[in-house]
Amino acid sequence: MDKAQVIQKLTDCGVVAVVRAESAEQAKKIADACIEAGIVGIEITFTVPGALSIIESMAKEYADGRMLIGAGTVLDAETARAAILAGAQYVVSPYLDVDTVKLCNSYGVACMPGAMTMREAADAMKAGADIVKIFPGNLFGPSIIKSFKGPMPQLRMMPTGGVDVSTAGDWIRAGAVAVGAGSSLTKGAKTGDYAAVTKTGKELVAAVKKAREEMK
Repeated sequence: MDKAQVIQKLTDCGVVAVVRAESAEQAKKIADACIEAGIVGIEITFTVPGALSIIESMAKEYADGRMLIGAGTVLDAETARAAILAGAQYVVSPYLDVDTVKLCNSYGVACMPGAMTMREAADAMKAGADIVKIFPGNLFGPSIIKSFKGPMPQLRMMPTGGVDVSTAGDWIRAGAVAVGAGSSLTKGAKTGDYAAVTKTGKELVAAVKKAREEMK
């Protein structure tokens, strides 16, 4: 699957699951719960122990396209390259590292660096970012999307941080192409309640769908 197809599938779904698990087993169970909910984008952060091997394992297991495996909390180009070689189909960073964006573009892999200001968002776009991750989104709320899209309507943005079922639709209506959901989505995994992860995932997907229908 090429970069354009990956981006299309991620944005069509509209929800990316940000996984910060305590083990490979937990990460796998969270991924399965999210897939059951209809979420195709699973972002394994490099704060997870053994993240690289988890990405490699999942990339092989879900090679049929049921899931798009991404690498999150990627801080530099070296980590990005390792993740891509392990099978990551997109790379997400908490901030803009130009070398990481260039590396991703060299491999034809979608890159989503973080930004918190107009300048950072513009720099990310100039560097070749495919989608700009607005992070942490809870510092500003959906209004930051409208503010950014005023002077830069071509900017594609995905907020992460503080996104939950009650706010996901607001972010989409403000102009986000997708939302990244972390603890609000995966918190059930802490007590082994993966059914709760699936339930919340379905609610997030439904909230995004409803917002898009309202915008037609």
